[in-house]
Amino acid sequence: MSVFVVSCKPLLAMLSSLVAVLPISLSGKNQNRREFWTFLAAFIKFGIVLSMIPTILAGAVIEQKLVSILPGLSLVLRVDGFGLLFALVASSLWIVTSMYSIGYMRGLKEHAQTRFFAFFALSLFATLGVAFSGNLLTLYVFYEILSLSTYPLVTHHQDKDSRDSGRKYLMYLIGSSVGLVLPAMIYIYHIAGTLDFSAAGILAQQDIGTLAPLLIVMFLYGFGKAGLMPLHSWLPGAMVAPTPVSSLLHAVAVVKVGVFCIGRVITGIFGIEYITSAGLVPIICYIAGFTVIVASLIALYQDNLKRRLAFSTVGQLAYIIMGIGLASELAVIGGMTHIAMHAFGKITLFFCAGAIYVATGEKYISKMVGIGYRMPLTMIAFLIGAMSVIGLPPTGGFISKWYMLRGAMDAGQVGIMVIYLVSSFLNACYFLPFVYRAFFCTKEESQYEAKIKEPPLYCLLPPLITASITILLFFVPGIFMAFAKVFVG
Repeated sequence: MSVFVVSCKPLLAMLSSLVAVLPISLSGKNQNRREFWTFLAAFIKFGIVLSMIPTILAGAVIEQKLVSILPGLSLVLRVDGFGLLFALVASSLWIVTSMYSIGYMRGLKEHAQTRFFAFFALSLFATLGVAFSGNLLTLYVFYEILSLSTYPLVTHHQDKDSRDSGRKYLMYLIGSSVGLVLPAMIYIYHIAGTLDFSAAGILAQQDIGTLAPLLIVMFLYGFGKAGLMPLHSWLPGAMVAPTPVSSLLHAVAVVKVGVFCIGRVITGIFGIEYITSAGLVPIICYIAGFTVIVASLIALYQDNLKRRLAFSTVGQLAYIIMGIGLASELAVIGGMTHIAMHAFGKITLFFCAGAIYVATGEKYISKMVGIGYRMPLTMIAFLIGAMSVIGLPPTGGFISKWYMLRGAMDAGQVGIMVIYLVSSFLNACYFLPFVYRAFFCTKEESQYEAKIKEPPLYCLLPPLITASITILLFFVPGIFMAFAKVFVG
């Protein structure tokens, strides 16, 4: 039985970036002052999140009620192991992404940089709102706020491609949540009288019969940020945005919010035991498994580096959903931990893609032969990030994938084991040849002259930091795994 501790820390962690939006917006004429407010808010947010770790690892749950709406229905913040794991990933990577954004945005002399940093801060407010949601209503509210606050980031360039991608972004994300999550949520409140997350699942005691498969499918596709096929095309389309936005979408916030929401529904609305007893495991896992394989195959044929990374993300998100959906203890721990492991690996890859673009202006893999000779640090960081996504030691991705694979074995799901292994092989097929040709080619094959060099320090240092953490997480995975174990236990 969890001990509940009343504290304002979750709200303060959220508000630290929301309050920063105003001074960031007012500092547009002074870049250094604008970035000062960004970093100040980021470090305050991170510090507050860190301060909650001892309480959560002790087995307690932090709670703060915001406002009552209807009987059994409130906006409430609640921090447990799963929520703190996600919050720690988001708040730590915001610091590194802010550093990278300075080098990228200034290096390319991007317009509307103040607006960019302001909406970035607003997005982190919504992200932590999702992480700390104590019930499905609170989660839904902050999920929608995140969709709206990231729209100006996706459409940053304000050209036709950006506007088209922005329309698709809102249509898919808000359309799916309003059309699928909202009616499912209303039905659950109608039959259960509450939307609060429960370890046993609030539907476990309800007689919903044949509606269970329909409800789980509505949630799987209703939280469209998870990118399950066929509701995934918004994600590659959003690659028209600046690379720091791509990093936000694929590692720090948006897509991780999607899988986090599905994880919350599986564990807190249905409940792990009910997912198994109601026969929902195959539905979840094979919908996700289809996405894993198809996304990996599509990634093989993408020449645009960011699009290849985007389809890779689609597949890796489905990995996480499969892990949690397997409903075995090891797989759930692996799926939750993979949120962190994939975040650090994938953000490294996007940082490197942006660094290559800043240094060379190049987006296409076929034109990057020999780039490792001129940008060795960037490409070594890329290799480390790729190894983590593939699931190779010594990177954190190996640990989480190993747990998910063992969880599939424990659950007796041989088909899911095969999907995990085949997908990892395909991951290697679309990453390793690119790295090989970047370093191992003749001088005649190399497409880069001596004038090409590493990007500015603010673009180079962040991927080196995240790549180093990716390796560190192989040897010290306990920081994130402990949160998952506390939650599952």
